Amino acid sequence: MNAVLPLVEARRAKAGEVFRARGVPHRRVEAWKYSDLRASLEDAAVVEAGTAVWTLASLPTGVESFDLGDLSHAPDWVSRNLGTLGTIGAMDAASLAFAKGGLALRISGAVAEPLRLRLTGQGHARLLVVLEPGASATLVERHGAETNLRNTGTEIVLGAGAQFEHLRIAEEAAEGISLAGIEATLEREARYRGHFTNLGGKLSRVDSNILLRGEGASAELSGVDVLRDATHADVTTHVDHAVGNTQSTQIFKKVAGGKARSIYQGVVTVREGANGSDSRQTAKGLLLGDRAEIDLKPELEIFADDVKCAHGAAVGDLDVESLFYLKARGIPEDEARNLLIHAFLGDALDQIADETLRGEVWALVEAQLVQMGAA
Repeated sequence: MNAVLPLVEARRAKAGEVFRARGVPHRRVEAWKYSDLRASLEDAAVVEAGTAVWTLASLPTGVESFDLGDLSHAPDWVSRNLGTLGTIGAMDAASLAFAKGGLALRISGAVAEPLRLRLTGQGHARLLVVLEPGASATLVERHGAETNLRNTGTEIVLGAGAQFEHLRIAEEAAEGISLAGIEATLEREARYRGHFTNLGGKLSRVDSNILLRGEGASAELSGVDVLRDATHADVTTHVDHAVGNTQSTQIFKKVAGGKARSIYQGVVTVREGANGSDSRQTAKGLLLGDRAEIDLKPELEIFADDVKCAHGAAVGDLDVESLFYLKARGIPEDEARNLLIHAFLGDALDQIADETLRGEVWALVEAQLVQMGAA
């Protein structure tokens, strides 16, 4: 028997123990106080959810893939990394414990064309992405609408000097529960750019945990929520500056109409001795309905002296003076509101470096705004 199999199975067994000890999170758990998952999901449903399926559009040169459904022939790079980054919480532990499949990608060198993944079906799924030192790639995840539970766990390992752009695009799934745990570790001079576009679900949540482990490492997180009706979306992040001379930025923009609810919780930790760390957080919300709700909660935990850290948050309606200015110049009110909404979202969407991919995301956002009657 391949030595990998019992090694990984031991990690999965431990993750199962974590989930069974904690159970489905609820609002009395501080990190979940805005998203009461237990109100919509029972422990038994998590255990019995099954396995969702990743589909990879193509495999460019310089990328090695492995099906996690059969670990008996897993290569060494899978055994070294799968299930080793720890678990963000109970649901991430559940995806490791109960997923019977998944996908692992190993990237060597510079990959020019984006890797495109699509996730379909209900249940759990795991994704492992390993970038060797100096490698670079862009990964685009598309999460199709689902009416049941979909729970993914993603581990990202960036070697020294690696560059990784990661786009996660989740379609609207008004009757579905969509959960994602993303954990990344960055070595010296590595760079991670993560963008999360979410059109909402019955309850949708992304947990992102980024460890800046090597000097010169940087993380740039951004995202937009565009929600309508009674959909719910939660982005919770934790960026850990474990060493000095590391950088992180976050910019999230939220638009909510109808009875939708959007949440951003972001914690930045600067550890003792991590001097020279630089961190910026910006979170803003735009309410397009009297019954919509947006909750923003940026936090700083600083244990070093020589750092540059700042955060800010604001929620409100469209700026009355700006709207008046545009209308006074002959622009109809609907068009003026549309212009202001696009300008509001633009800062976050501009963080997508690839122009073609940015255009694809804009098209989805604009279609959602039309459905909301905001465009």
